[in-house]
Amino acid sequence: MPQVAPILLEAAVVTLGVVLVLLEAILNDRDKRMVAWMGIFGLGAVLALSFLPQQPSAQTAAYWNFYAADALAMFFKRFALLTTILVLVMSLEYRDVLRKYIFGGTNDAGLGEFYALPVFTCAGLMWMASAVDFVMIFVSLELVTISFYVLVSYMRRNNGSLEAGVKYLILGALSTGFLVYGITWVFGITGQTNLVQIAKVLPGLEANATPLLFGMSLIMIALGFKLAATPFQIWVPDVYQGAPTPITAYLSVGSKAAGVVVLMRVIETFAAADFLREKLVPLLVVLAVLTLLYGNLAALPQENFKRLLAYSSIAHAGYILTAIAAIGSAKSGQAVLVYLAGYLLMTLLSFLVVTVVFSATGSDEISAFNGLAKRSPFLSGALLIAMASLAGVPLTVGFVGKFFAFAAAFEEGLWVLLAVGVVAVAAGFYYYLKVVRAMYWREGSSTDPIEVSGVTRFSIGALAVAIVVLGFYPAPIFALMK
Repeated sequence: MPQVAPILLEAAVVTLGVVLVLLEAILNDRDKRMVAWMGIFGLGAVLALSFLPQQPSAQTAAYWNFYAADALAMFFKRFALLTTILVLVMSLEYRDVLRKYIFGGTNDAGLGEFYALPVFTCAGLMWMASAVDFVMIFVSLELVTISFYVLVSYMRRNNGSLEAGVKYLILGALSTGFLVYGITWVFGITGQTNLVQIAKVLPGLEANATPLLFGMSLIMIALGFKLAATPFQIWVPDVYQGAPTPITAYLSVGSKAAGVVVLMRVIETFAAADFLREKLVPLLVVLAVLTLLYGNLAALPQENFKRLLAYSSIAHAGYILTAIAAIGSAKSGQAVLVYLAGYLLMTLLSFLVVTVVFSATGSDEISAFNGLAKRSPFLSGALLIAMASLAGVPLTVGFVGKFFAFAAAFEEGLWVLLAVGVVAVAAGFYYYLKVVRAMYWREGSSTDPIEVSGVTRFSIGALAVAIVVLGFYPAPIFALMK
């Protein structure tokens, strides 16, 4: 069987992005959907290539000192590819809304770039998954962030999108400053930017504990912004609500996952020194508690569905931090990956349904879902599964993720975190079931059926089935971790 060097996956994605930009330039403005379709099939081909046997690192020489191709990296590369494919499917469904708010016309002028940019973002996410050097982390992070600056504010005739873009730009630049300054402090003490080398020298630097803790804190602040952990989440509600819905989904899933993999690698590095580890665990516990409480309690009064999902995203960052805080447990890393796999499925399913409903009603308020069960039993059934999984109903993948996260915390004796987690889950049931009540018990203003395109129907159906199947049988997720 042919072998593939893992770094060629990113090269293929970048090449695909360049081809899409060139294709966009030669297509007329009447229909740019060809760009999206080529992106979907191209990324699908790269995803298939990722399952081929990898070349041993000794055969691929020089770049291995800053680039890792371990099981963790391959898991997140596939995660980024699948997320981007589904975002492009969403973008096709969102086409009419984009045309209205980009140039206010009926043609596809400006849409080709909107379909091509997520491909470059995907390349950045894949590089972040393999980055084991602070320089590589910074470069890949900037590729992702700059792409999102453009995509969030893409609907130039929509004030909400422009406001979201400005807020994301300002706070994103601020978080980048924290990251670079933190890297500078760590490099100044250790003389290294490579995470493997830093882990080797840290145990002998206890005399420099204070500047190391300062540098570590600055880096944690920057990564807290990417994860939307409290108190670094202030950008999330307005940006999620104002951005185009496919990009909101991309931020919620892809950007968060990339932040998680970098955080896991950085924490593993700092935990190599006991004097840093004993400070790091309480810090992670405090972050997790604050994030769980803020995300779940702030979601309770929300009436806009995208804003509700924004606070939900903050809450789920808290569950992920719960698993990460249990760094001494053998279940910690496994719990994070299981949770993220489930989070991808249930969040993208929710946003796919939101995209279809918004295209039909022009609103993303929860009231727009009133009577959805009569207008589209298929959409309401799929969203019911997504909401149940997000809430953590047993026999869904969301329950499996929470179970593993809490099991890791239990093994480490993080009792305060477990108690707060139980309260957070109870609050989640209330605000997720508000959407279910709207679909099944509220009367809508219209009874007209909602049309769903073939590819969107297939994507929604596949995600819904996966949520249920993996809730019964999560073994395929574990197979991807090997």
